[in-house]
Amino acid sequence: MCLMSEIDSYLQRTGVAETTFGRRAVNDPRLVRDLRRGRVPGPLLRARIEAILTARRQ
Repeated sequence: MCLMSEIDSYLQRTGVAETTFGRRAVNDPRLVRDLRRGRVPGPLLRARIEAILTARRQ
């Protein structure tokens, strides 16, 4: 599954706002909007996002 799909699924499942997710994940409220517009996360940013998504699944 691609990263954006995982984020969208997380947002729908939890009801968390995009800006809140970005702040919690990497202290960037524009993160999700920027990803939708084509921002490509580097390996460290991607790892931090995936850590949030994984921690919330358990």
